[in-house]
Amino acid sequence: MNNIPIETERKYLIRYPDTAVLDALPGARILHMRQTYLLADDSVTARVRQVEENGALRYIRTEKRRISAISSYEDERELTADEYKAALKTADPQRQTVVKTRYAIPHGSLICEIDVYPYWEDRAILEIELPAEDAEVSLPDYVTVIREVSGDRRYSNRSLAKSVPMDEI
Repeated sequence: MNNIPIETERKYLIRYPDTAVLDALPGARILHMRQTYLLADDSVTARVRQVEENGALRYIRTEKRRISAISSYEDERELTADEYKAALKTADPQRQTVVKTRYAIPHGSLICEIDVYPYWEDRAILEIELPAEDAEVSLPDYVTVIREVSGDRRYSNRSLAKSVPMDEI
C-alpha cells in the first residue's frame, strides 16, 4: 500500500445549490458522471466512471480501501472505452449506476466538489479533499451546510447506488 496515494476528504450534506451561481464561478468545471460499482470483496470499493466534460468522454477505474472515516488508499487509473465496457460486465447487480453532475470549484488551494443528483431537489453533497486529516476546513459562502456526513456510510456513493436516503433534512 505504500505506493498507493491516500485520499483524505470531508463530506457535507448541503442545501441544493444555485447551479447558475456554480456555473459562473471562476475556474468551475462541470462533469457529468455515470459511476458503476463493481463486484469486490468487502475490504475494497471498486468502481468505474464515465466522465463527460465539454463533450469529451473519459473512463476511470478506482479502487479504495478505507483507512479511517475520512481517509482511504485510492488507486485510480484511466481506461480505454473498451476496458470500461469490459469492466461493466462485472458490475455489482445489487447496485444501480449513480448518475450525477459534479461541479469542481477552486476554493483557496483546494477544490470543492459539489455533486448534484437527479433524485434530490432539496440537497446535494459537497466533498473537499484535504492535505491531512487534521487540516482546517473552510467552506465557501455560496453553500448552506445541513450537516457533515463524513463517515456516514448512507451518503457514500456506493451506498447511494443501493439505497438513496430520502429522510427529512
